[in-house]
Amino acid sequence: MRHVIGIDLGGTKTAGGIVDGAGNVVFSAAVATPAQSGAAAVLENTAALVRSLQGEAHRFGLDVDALGIGSAGVIDSGRGVVVSATDAIRGWAGTALTDELSTRTGLPATALNDVHAHALGESWLGAGAGVPSVLFIGMGTGVGGGYVLNGECIEGASFTAGHVGHFASPFAVEAGQPLPCSCAGSGHVEAVASGPAIHALYRRLGGSTAESGPADTRGVYRLAADGDPTASEAIRRGAAAAGSAIGGLANILDPAVVVVGGGLAFAGPLWWDVMEAEARRELLPPLAALRIVPAQLGTTAAIRGAARRALNLLPAIEGTHV
Repeated sequence: MRHVIGIDLGGTKTAGGIVDGAGNVVFSAAVATPAQSGAAAVLENTAALVRSLQGEAHRFGLDVDALGIGSAGVIDSGRGVVVSATDAIRGWAGTALTDELSTRTGLPATALNDVHAHALGESWLGAGAGVPSVLFIGMGTGVGGGYVLNGECIEGASFTAGHVGHFASPFAVEAGQPLPCSCAGSGHVEAVASGPAIHALYRRLGGSTAESGPADTRGVYRLAADGDPTASEAIRRGAAAAGSAIGGLANILDPAVVVVGGGLAFAGPLWWDVMEAEARRELLPPLAALRIVPAQLGTTAAIRGAARRALNLLPAIEGTHV
């Protein structure tokens, strides 16, 4: 059976695994991402992880044929270049990701956005397996997504498809003013539905700002579960904003299933039940039976999605030797 390496390269952590042709992760490892040390340091850090995985593959008697990378940023997957990126990784925009990592590891490489990789993994082997179209939504520190149609993630003409946190939400307005968003816009889904946005909303609603107060959204959720009305309202509003966006996107894309991942998807029923109810209120009648389900693959989803792209490289690679 063929084997490849899949990499999930984020601003905090870079994870990787040896993946076989059936999508099984034979061995995995992770390292911290030196995000503020610059692109060269991140590339060498990633290459070192790949080389260690190559070493493990050799120990198991396995040949690794290709490398797939799911990376933060907008990725031109045709050229393997980071088109644009936030400052989560300093100097990341413009990085020739596949060329640099191929040179450092000796493996032919392919790259795509990390959330696209996550969507592809869930479509291949997770909660979206076996259906022709999957809308994946990632709800956590940010809000992102991907639409997989017949096994291919739709990346868009400029590779920016899937930025589902960055369209207008009626929930992202307070006192007649749109809330500022991380993208420098305002009034967007991410400005009210992301984890940090929910924590910020809790503070604006009068929640504790003392050191003893909740440090993040997990703390806000725990307070809500204990009956705190301010925390409950922050969770409710963020979940409703997420559901409204999911329902609207489903009306546009008509997927066979919606898969929701990220930390908020697994926070608990106070978030999930409100999100799903609001999504269903938005759905057009023909979509009434649409399944909205939690992701299944956890931290391996993007690794497997990136590996799937690498496996798709193999026929082309072999064709060059004919």
